[in-house]
Amino acid sequence: GPILFRHTRRGRGGSHFTLLKFRTMRMDADDHLKRLLADNEDARKEWNDISKLSSDPRVTWLGRFLRRSSLDELPQLFNIVRGQMSVVGPRPIIDQEYTRYGIYASAYAAARPGLTGLWQVSGRNETDFETRIALDTAYVRDWTLGRDIVILLKTFPTVISGRGAY
Repeated sequence: GPILFRHTRRGRGGSHFTLLKFRTMRMDADDHLKRLLADNEDARKEWNDISKLSSDPRVTWLGRFLRRSSLDELPQLFNIVRGQMSVVGPRPIIDQEYTRYGIYASAYAAARPGLTGLWQVSGRNETDFETRIALDTAYVRDWTLGRDIVILLKTFPTVISGRGAY
């Protein structure tokens, strides 16, 4: 299949943009997910809690490496150059996640999504969705250039450790 994965995400102002990533999943990933969630209650609960699966069978062996090393996100540099994303900010989210932000959606939409952010350096997928919303909201509410620098500095050890990446 194609090397790049294109996916619609929400950006600043709640507008949509096409996020670029290296493809990490098999080509029939959506159908496979539907079957898995229909047949596996534990997977369904995890998906409903954090919109991710820690042992996702759709991810290829190369995809696991790309995700663990965060190299799958390198194409997002093009999103940054296009002005759709920034280096630091809340992570780009899909429509379903945007809806879950509820009253905090406007806070999320006040900033450009980032390649890295407070959520990434605070546990990533090891946190629940409510914590992710709280971290994104706190980032936007308390933004400073100094805080962005601290987040950038914390990003490197987080990426190297692979903590919370899957």
